[in-house]
Amino acid sequence: MENNTIQRKKILPLSLIWIASTVIFCAIFILVSIPKVQAQSRQQEDDTSQYISIIRSVFDFIQRHYVEEVDPKVIFEGAMNGMFNSLGDPYSVYLSEMDMSDMNDTTQGSFGGVGLYISKQVSTDGKPAFVEVAAPIEDTPGWRSGINPGDLIVEINGESTGPLTSDEVLARLRGTPGEPVTLLIRRGEKLEFPVTIVRAVIEVPTVKSAMIDDIGYLKLLTFTPMSTDRAREALNDFASKGYKSVILDLRNNYGGLLNSAVGITNLFVEGGVVVSTKSRITSENIVYYARAKAVAGPDIPMIVLINRGSASASEIVAGALKDRGRAYLVGERSYGKGSVQQVYPLSAAGTSLKSVGFKITTARYYTPSDVNIDKIGIPPDREVLFPEFSSDDAVKLNELLNANEISDYVAANPDASDAQVETFARDLSSRYDLDVPLLKRLIRNEQNRTTIAPVYDLEYDVQLQEAVNILREGNFQSLMQTSKTLKELQDEAAQDDEFAQAS
Repeated sequence: MENNTIQRKKILPLSLIWIASTVIFCAIFILVSIPKVQAQSRQQEDDTSQYISIIRSVFDFIQRHYVEEVDPKVIFEGAMNGMFNSLGDPYSVYLSEMDMSDMNDTTQGSFGGVGLYISKQVSTDGKPAFVEVAAPIEDTPGWRSGINPGDLIVEINGESTGPLTSDEVLARLRGTPGEPVTLLIRRGEKLEFPVTIVRAVIEVPTVKSAMIDDIGYLKLLTFTPMSTDRAREALNDFASKGYKSVILDLRNNYGGLLNSAVGITNLFVEGGVVVSTKSRITSENIVYYARAKAVAGPDIPMIVLINRGSASASEIVAGALKDRGRAYLVGERSYGKGSVQQVYPLSAAGTSLKSVGFKITTARYYTPSDVNIDKIGIPPDREVLFPEFSSDDAVKLNELLNANEISDYVAANPDASDAQVETFARDLSSRYDLDVPLLKRLIRNEQNRTTIAPVYDLEYDVQLQEAVNILREGNFQSLMQTSKTLKELQDEAAQDDEFAQAS
């Protein structure tokens, strides 16, 4: 008994010694670490100052000693491009004046112009490569003027478009609403006529919609400030026509505004998390929630179409609707852009720089199940792929396209009926040994290039066909019960990887 007491007396001071030593050691470590961190911070500041000084010196040296006189703006833009390229992030970039103009069109949702989508091919035969009208935007001055897809814009206010770039053409077509611009239009081989168009405020197209029997079909082209309102209008129109289900088409939608993606999701879910952003900057750590009331609530079965062109804001919407168990995804794995960018304007008084800026990644976004899909994408619940060409088919198809038979046929038969298209497709099939459905789709694509394309094409769109079939089969709820969140899919993939490594 006494020995035990003595033993406890010996152990107690020893424990206190260890505790005291540990506390003293930690205190010394902290006191040593603080100056070390401060020293590292000062060293980084000194390095930064030195780098800026070197850049300034090299900039000045090039201007004074390079063999030819160089515009300082060219050196500046080269340096800016180099800085952002060094980040290895394709979404952090320097923005030229035209880039900033395009960015502003998206963020503001409108611009002053005539309302024409254009494209410009590179000349291969020495002749001027004039600008081609890809499509007029409906209910705009360009559309009301009678300009058609496939028309060539030969001149703008008397200036030939042959030597102009696409950006230069856009700069001449856009301008202050209310001001006129005169275009010389060439249609076909011989028809050429002037058209004077008064510029107006053009809303960036964002939504197309139509009914497929009792299914509301909503195609979202991009995410602008107007997207949520236009989508809401379409859903209200569907409701007035008695829709029973809805298809949201996000294919080839490269994204847009984060707030617009949250607004679109809010049309379909009631309350709860839509997306969260995480960054090393505390102010960028934000959780976005849906409001309590949806326009198309959970009683409306919903399918979302995605493909490799669905990116960024499209993936925010698709990921939220999947993780929340609100929609069934059909199509292909999405692109995989899980980051958020901010745009910052730049200006330098007294220089030729006007309205330039940069876009930089400030955060990554996470779906409601806390998954980031960057460089991974979102897998559909049901994969549906378009038929791919074999190497032999590619050779035959190249021969057909180089012969211009399809474009010549559509130009000579602009109002060809379905029966005539079928006959022509079978003729091509007999001569080029290609499938008739493929040929009919190519003919339809060419027809759409020279006319206002329909909102949807159920005959040739296999992914849309599958979505419609799912909704019509009546087993939607059972399919939704088998659908998994992105977190569940991610965990399963990790387990599979561990099992493969163990094997």
